[in-house]
Amino acid sequence: MRGEGTIRPRAILFDWDNTLVDSWGTIHDALNMVMEAMERPLWSLAETRRKVRHSLRDSFPVHFGDRWEEARELYLDHFRAIHLDRLAALPGRAELLRDLAATGVYLGVVSNKTGAVLRLEAERIGWAPLFGSIVGAGDAMADKPNPAPVALALRPSGMMSGEAVWFVGDTGLDMQCARNAGCVPVFLGDDAAEDEFTEYAPRFAFADGASLFRFVRGL
Repeated sequence: MRGEGTIRPRAILFDWDNTLVDSWGTIHDALNMVMEAMERPLWSLAETRRKVRHSLRDSFPVHFGDRWEEARELYLDHFRAIHLDRLAALPGRAELLRDLAATGVYLGVVSNKTGAVLRLEAERIGWAPLFGSIVGAGDAMADKPNPAPVALALRPSGMMSGEAVWFVGDTGLDMQCARNAGCVPVFLGDDAAEDEFTEYAPRFAFADGASLFRFVRGL
């Protein structure tokens, strides 16, 4: 991957679920508990991985109509009961964050996971001190892909969106959010669906944290 003409990032904002931590199984179990309670067809894990992108306040009204707030509370109750016991970092992500922080890059999180739950996970896994901001669903006036949470995440840094700010995620919605906010969209992962980035492509793509860090260090 060539970096000629690329500005070294001064800030890197990360998605959380399945970019930094492994969450699909927990999300899937909590979602299917709600589906069963609402007498809806259960989803396969593949469907969950394909369909789950937006925050609860954006997606649940689509799935559950007038009962979406009831469904949201059921989901959050079940998720909170199991998520900390299952919380696990993806391989190499802890090293990536610590190496980036050591270079002085401002780090933040922008996730569509409910803000209070997100910050609890960051504390539990021991990464909260590495981030200048941790912004989840409901913290800003709107959630991803709206640029509002990106602006909120950058506020403590005093920086504005631009070429010196990278947004790193694992879905097309993350790339859309990056472009909406005027940041550099970066994919991190190795299992994206073929059509995931048809509309919003990443500027850079990395299979693992080590390759991302080497690229940043070389700029």
